[in-house]
Amino acid sequence: MPFTPHGLHLLKGAIDCHIHCAPHLAGRSVNVFDAVRQAAAAGMRAIGIMCNFQNTSGLAALVNDELGHLGVESFGGLIMQPSAGGVTLEAARTAIGYGYGPGTGARFISLPTHHTRHVALQEGRSPSFLESTFFVPEGGPVPDPVPAIMELCAAKDVVFDCGHVSGREAVALVEEARRRGVARIRTHCAGYTPGEIATITTLGAYAEFSFFGLTHATQVGLTHADDEKHIIAAQSVIQDFTPRIRAAGNRAILSSDAGVYLLPPPVEALREFVMLIESEGFTEIEIRRMIEENPGSLFRVALQS
Repeated sequence: MPFTPHGLHLLKGAIDCHIHCAPHLAGRSVNVFDAVRQAAAAGMRAIGIMCNFQNTSGLAALVNDELGHLGVESFGGLIMQPSAGGVTLEAARTAIGYGYGPGTGARFISLPTHHTRHVALQEGRSPSFLESTFFVPEGGPVPDPVPAIMELCAAKDVVFDCGHVSGREAVALVEEARRRGVARIRTHCAGYTPGEIATITTLGAYAEFSFFGLTHATQVGLTHADDEKHIIAAQSVIQDFTPRIRAAGNRAILSSDAGVYLLPPPVEALREFVMLIESEGFTEIEIRRMIEENPGSLFRVALQS
C-alpha cells in the first residue's frame, strides 16, 4: 500500500499564493510546469507565482494554456524590484496588461521585497545600497509614485502587496491604500507585532505567514535581489507564529514561499507548514480558511465545489 503523508488531505482545494520556481537566477526545486503538476496531484486549486527578478503574469498565462486541463489555476504578478522595472507606475501598468487573453495580466503588484530599507538593514547592505532602497518615512507621507500605483490597483481590481517592509511601514501603506480605494491588500506579517497585525487586518488587509522564514534555508546566503548572496534572519519558531496568526483573526493566509533548492518542493513545504500549524491547535476549519478561502477571496480564484 502506498504511503500517504499525514495531512495531505488538507491540501485538497488549497491555494499556495506564494511560490518561487524555475526559471530563476538561483537553484530551484521545481520549474513552473512541475509546480502545477505536483499541485494537481495533491488536489490543489491554484498557485501564485512570485519572482524577485521579473513579472510572472506571462509565465502564469503560459502554464495555464499548457496545463489548464489539470484544474490548477496559476496567477502571477510583479514585485517592483529594480531588475523588474522598479517602483514606477509604468512598470505596474505594463504588468497588469501583460499576458494574452482575458484575465491573464498581473493579479498583484508588490512593493520591493529585498530592495527595501527594512530588509537591506537586516542583510547588512552598503550605505549606497541603502540609499537606493524603498522606505516609508516615519511620520511622513507614502512616497510617490506609490499612491498612483495604489489607485491603479483599485481601478483594475488587482492586489496591492506591501512587500517586505517593517510593521510600522505596512500599517501606513495599508491606511493609504484604503484611502485610495484599494479593496485587495496583502501584507507579509510573520515578523510584525500582534498589535500591528490586528491594525492591518482591521483595516481590511490580509496577513500572510510563510513557511520559508521558519526553515533552515534562512541559514544559507541566497540570491534575492542581485548577484550578491545574503542570509535572512529566521522569523522565530512556530510557537511565536501562533499569537500573530491569532491576531489576524479571520484574515490570515498561509503560504509555502518555497521553490528554493534547499527546501522540499512547494506542495510538500505547504504540507509541512500546515502540520506545524495544526500542532499549535488550529482546527481544520481554520486551516482551510487560511489556505483556501482567504487566498481565493484575495486573488479572485473560484473555489472548488
